Amino acid sequence: MTILGDIVKVDNNLDVNVKWIMEELGVGQSFDVIRRDITLAGRRATLFYINGLVKDEVMTYILTALADLKEEDLTPDAFLQLYNRYVSYIQVEDVDDLHKAVDKIVSGEIALIVDGFNKVIAIDVRKYPARMPEESDLERVVRGSRDNFVETILFNANLLRRRVRDPKLRMELLQVGSRSKTDVAVVYIKDIANPGLVDIIKEKIKAIKMDGLPMAEKSLEEFIGSGSYWNPFPRVRYTERPDVAAAHLFEGHVLVLVDTSPSVMILPATLFHHLQHAEEFRQAPLIGTFLRIVRFLGVLISVFLPPVWLLLSLQPGLLPPGLSWIGPKSLGAIPLFWQFLFAELGIDLMRLAAIHTPTALATALGLIAAVLIGDIAVAVGFFNPEVILYMAIAAVGIFSTPSYELGMANTLVRIALLIGVGLFRLPGLVAVTLGTFLLLATTKSFGLPYLWPLLPFNGSALKDILIRPPVPLQKVRPRVLHPLDVDRQPYPEPARKPMIREEDIWRREGEENDGTKK
Repeated sequence: MTILGDIVKVDNNLDVNVKWIMEELGVGQSFDVIRRDITLAGRRATLFYINGLVKDEVMTYILTALADLKEEDLTPDAFLQLYNRYVSYIQVEDVDDLHKAVDKIVSGEIALIVDGFNKVIAIDVRKYPARMPEESDLERVVRGSRDNFVETILFNANLLRRRVRDPKLRMELLQVGSRSKTDVAVVYIKDIANPGLVDIIKEKIKAIKMDGLPMAEKSLEEFIGSGSYWNPFPRVRYTERPDVAAAHLFEGHVLVLVDTSPSVMILPATLFHHLQHAEEFRQAPLIGTFLRIVRFLGVLISVFLPPVWLLLSLQPGLLPPGLSWIGPKSLGAIPLFWQFLFAELGIDLMRLAAIHTPTALATALGLIAAVLIGDIAVAVGFFNPEVILYMAIAAVGIFSTPSYELGMANTLVRIALLIGVGLFRLPGLVAVTLGTFLLLATTKSFGLPYLWPLLPFNGSALKDILIRPPVPLQKVRPRVLHPLDVDRQPYPEPARKPMIREEDIWRREGEENDGTKK
């Protein structure tokens, strides 16, 4: 059999079907593929399943029920009697193609083949190895839910259903990969999401002809994403929080869930989507706005602080007299330009080492990197202290956004700015900055401009980006998504609600109690 072969119809002869499936699955070669021969109402029957992926208790119950069947119990129309009456389980499907039967088996279902029947009964008793939902390391909040997505697509769908109890919520299941057959779910709210956007996403997923997606959602993104493969800026947003995913569903976005991955894709996504965090909406609007502004400033500082300081150090004439103190007091043994590049390389090496270091040794690694390497490099004169300071600030600012992908893209932009300043001074800084802005301005995420609402300009939407709006004032969905239902609520609630004095409440309760006593 080829992976994309023709349909192979189920034969009435049990031996023909069993021989074909045994050759296809390698029964006897693969230790986890199990064949079980049984007798069912006087007929020979065979079960195929993957050991460890089925619920033993359920199958024991089903086999116990089938063991007592007699031949006369399956008359008339033996297959329908067995399928509708005696296979007492909810998730059951009849299959007339052996290719599909094999797909069911390797997915964790049980295939029941009975002599004389030209259909296979697939019983979905899957039990995938899974961990329980726990808090994400990338999107932690002080207050809020801790039940984040996991690697099992069904669990993730349940987490979304718990928060979006809308009958219009759709979860369309697709399979990608001719060999891996990875389950991919396209999730949207039918009467909110733009049907054109949903169709484009589904068509791109269906058009994938790869043999497998071993890296799950990231491999899928490279297939369905728009624009150049070499554009470092992420055009989809990833989240591991069900509340964040649900919030985007209500706005009109589309989610893509990939089995074996706890990261859910949000489509489309702009640059500003990557700069938002759930913590802003878990605090009061003013505090959320403060957190958002601090995050924006942190990202800007992390990108521009090192190259601007390097420029002012190399060209002190650009400084006004009042800022003449900016710049190195003493130069190290290595030119400033190379100090910044080596420091950038060192920070990235420490980041990689932290990922691969066991948790018990992570603290020791931090001490070695911060104290021994940093202090000794300054003490022996290899590095200027201010270079270490500004690169440390930049490294902290990179992680002020929950989007790891955007943080790495900003790192590349900072390196490009450092190289531009080191080679061409001020013209290099201006050229790289303009080039980055043009790249952002021409980037699109599934037709959505990447810099919206800055380009094209939308004042009210940009205000909501800079200032975290109170939830009662969120009246409409983003029109740039072209949602079918624009309004989120009939009328906006006032920002300041009339307050009832406590004395009036106590007086009213007292009058009611007096009337009751009388």
